[in-house]
Amino acid sequence: MFRTLVALTLLAAPAHASDAASDAAAENAAPAPASAAQPATVEAARVTPVELRVPVSGSLVARSPALIYPQLAGTEVTELLVEPGDRVTRGQVLARLSQSAVKAQLAQAEAEAQRSEAAVRQASNQIDSAEATFAQALAALKRTRQLQQGGSATRAALDDVIAAEAAARAQAASARDGLAVAEAARAQAEAAVDLARLNLDWTEVTSPVDGVVSARDAQLGVMGSASGDPMFTIISDGSIEWQAEVVETALKGLKLGDPAIATVAGLGEVEGRVRRLPAAVDPATRLGELRITLDASDGLRPGLFASGWVIIDRHEGLTVPLTAVLDDAGGQVVQVVADGTVETRTVAAGVIWQGRREILSGLKAGEQVITRAGAFFRDGDHVVTVTAPDAGAEAGADRDQPPPGGAARAEVAP
Repeated sequence: MFRTLVALTLLAAPAHASDAASDAAAENAAPAPASAAQPATVEAARVTPVELRVPVSGSLVARSPALIYPQLAGTEVTELLVEPGDRVTRGQVLARLSQSAVKAQLAQAEAEAQRSEAAVRQASNQIDSAEATFAQALAALKRTRQLQQGGSATRAALDDVIAAEAAARAQAASARDGLAVAEAARAQAEAAVDLARLNLDWTEVTSPVDGVVSARDAQLGVMGSASGDPMFTIISDGSIEWQAEVVETALKGLKLGDPAIATVAGLGEVEGRVRRLPAAVDPATRLGELRITLDASDGLRPGLFASGWVIIDRHEGLTVPLTAVLDDAGGQVVQVVADGTVETRTVAAGVIWQGRREILSGLKAGEQVITRAGAFFRDGDHVVTVTAPDAGAEAGADRDQPPPGGAARAEVAP
């Protein structure tokens, strides 16, 4: 029994000695080293071009459409000379109407004009004859009065001469009135001739402007009419513009002459300028209508859809990569690195342009900001800076512009 107890005591002694040695080593060990500084991708804030754009969309329309109606109604279309897409000049014949009835009317009017001209000549001859008769009667009256005073003519003879003179005077006056009536009839006949000739001219439908035919509703055999659809629609000077709609909240910043970029379906980008601002806003859609004059470009046609931007401001501004701007409870912040130490700084952020965010205040040009994973760093953290190879490319040349104050996205660094 005694020998067993001695053996157990000898076996337990090394274990207690080992625990004591471990405790002593732990007490004499050096403190654990501090955490190593983390790498952070940074870029210097710099001044770059900034644009403020307003999104707009709408269709292309003719700036000055000319609607061509026939001047002569009720006449059959006999010939069509142009097609949609043809370029025409002022005075060019577009279509012809039937001339048979109009030519007959002209011939009738000309005949009536000739008859009225003969009537005028006849009335003139009657005036000459009546005035000669009147002059003869007046001379006879003078002689008879002299004879009557000398006692050679009776009172009855004098009365006959006086009556003859009065009749000749009235006949001369009637002849002059007849000439006036004949001349009025001649003027009316000449006006009828002019109208018939005008109707004959109207049988040729001509273009009032230089431009491009955009539509043709006329058909052969159809009676021309001044009501209903026009025979032709012509784009005056071929000028196409953009009828674009813009939201009412963006109207304040727009002004005449602002540059615009339209992305036209099937054609790509076409530049232009604002020609007319909205006169009113649709109460249902809350949109206003802009008119934007587009640069001349092949393929522009009324009805094509276009979307794009109106550039309301261009300036140089202090910018940082879009990912460098973070949102917190107090607004926008950036993580500034100076001498390897992180400083969380509140800034006033502006517009977004091509993957960069404008900084209106709170930051100076040349200061280094963390461009990636800024949300994982805290004020006072120590970092090892890594310069971004191309912050603009990494952020992406995105042309979309969320309004100032929009949320920025933080990417986690690998």
